[in-house]
Amino acid sequence: MTINEYQEKALRTASGYRSDSLLLNGVMGLCGESGECIDIVKKTMFQGHTLDREHLAEELGDVAWYLAVTAKGLGYDLESILQRNIDKLARRYPEGFATERSTHREE
Repeated sequence: MTINEYQEKALRTASGYRSDSLLLNGVMGLCGESGECIDIVKKTMFQGHTLDREHLAEELGDVAWYLAVTAKGLGYDLESILQRNIDKLARRYPEGFATERSTHREE
């Protein structure tokens, strides 16, 4: 399955197709699902839980779903969103990650 095929399949379960509602639902969902991810890690680090990799992987899938919805709400396909990110990282870190470039970046 390609990234854009994933987005197509994910959007079949999205509530409504108006771009404004997709955008709002998407960004709210991204925040909520990211919070669920960090909660799993928090419980592992500070509350003595064993890292539940299966649960975290499930939540990451939910993050991906909301990413697909948000991208559609903006009028982008997922491949374009991910390519833009790779292009930005290549400009920012042309030789790979470097602490110096990270702490003194211009963009």
